[in-house]
Amino acid sequence: MKADRAATGIPAHVLDRTDVREALARHDFGRVFALVKKWAGISYSKIGEACGIKPERVGALARGVGSVTSYEKIAQISDALLIPGWMIGLAPRFWEFFPQHESLHLLADAQRDGGISVHRRDFLKAATVSTGFAVGLRLENGKCRVGSHFPAVLRERTARLRRLDNVLGGGDTFRIYAGEYAATKDLIKDGVYSDATGRELLSVLAEQAQQAGWAAFDAGDHAEAVRLYETSRAAAEQAGEPLLAGNAFAFLAYLRIQADPAVAVQLATASCEVAGVAAVGSAGALLHERRAWAHAIAGNANETARALDDARRALVAGGQEPGPDWSAWVDENELQIMAGRCWTELRRPLRAVPILKTVLADFDDAYARDKALYLSWLADSYLNAGEVEESAATVSRALDLTAGVASVRPRQQLSRALRRLSEYRNVPGVTEMFEKVNA
Repeated sequence: MKADRAATGIPAHVLDRTDVREALARHDFGRVFALVKKWAGISYSKIGEACGIKPERVGALARGVGSVTSYEKIAQISDALLIPGWMIGLAPRFWEFFPQHESLHLLADAQRDGGISVHRRDFLKAATVSTGFAVGLRLENGKCRVGSHFPAVLRERTARLRRLDNVLGGGDTFRIYAGEYAATKDLIKDGVYSDATGRELLSVLAEQAQQAGWAAFDAGDHAEAVRLYETSRAAAEQAGEPLLAGNAFAFLAYLRIQADPAVAVQLATASCEVAGVAAVGSAGALLHERRAWAHAIAGNANETARALDDARRALVAGGQEPGPDWSAWVDENELQIMAGRCWTELRRPLRAVPILKTVLADFDDAYARDKALYLSWLADSYLNAGEVEESAATVSRALDLTAGVASVRPRQQLSRALRRLSEYRNVPGVTEMFEKVNA
């Protein structure tokens, strides 16, 4: 990525500034715009053109006047920030790696398949300068010749795009992730490459399919999520990637948990078996904690405890070796949260409440979707312990966080606590909480 950053003419330190990233996480785009103009010299008119905002509006936001609250607009701006060199230094969009006529072909296919869409003038502008970001693709008998280094470029881009999931829900990110998946799928079908490069491309495709599947699941489209997870499993197996194949099984288990806990347990167990000896570090911990979750929903307390212990052992066994990016978020805090969730489902509030309270005390509100989800389990555990007022206050806090989040999961999870709290409507704290719900 060093060459890409140098091509923008923007100092590298600007692209990595912590204050820009923190402002993005808060959706404080005015702060982002002001910093980019100050440090990178990008005019408000250019920012507005890329983000679909009038220059006067960009300037007002940069001065602290107003805010962006529509998640449709947040998604549009976040997508615009993926232009090379803009704002947070994410990698170029996929078509910028191709000669102009080939990138037009890929864009058309992505749009036809429901992938990402862009304004034509913006795309043509990007395609015109694509040679500055070329990574070695060339035409051979009318097909793209894919160099051995290209899968690594795609993998890095996939990792960078994954960061959007930290601040946006699946309803916002699915369009982007599905477009990336569609482009790689076409490249595998139409490209010319060695066997080794082909396996690497299949590995990237498996990862992208899981990313798009997760966004579909988060947006409430379970049928599309299943299709993408099955595609991911097949691609991972063909690529000889047991960890990715195991993760596809784990995702499928997650989808089946509520409908058929027994099948979910079988799938989650298979995920660990398929991964085998590779199931160490953060990736192994992720597979084992999802096995614990399936057992918890099925009511298997002993198996849940064993799976949680296996997850901790896998995390420790990874040592200091970095795991794959798709599991990099799994750490001791994540394992604690999963333990709290499991003990909540098993109605063990004396175990669940202290764990969830401790971890959530320092959990950043910028990750609103995830924090709201975790608070919903804390609210349930409070109810299991007979702490009605504490449960209502926790639900109220979670409701504040879910406002505008493009994810169905927090609301679905909170509905359980709301149904249980409806029996206590005359309790003052519960009354106030339901007034907020009705409003």
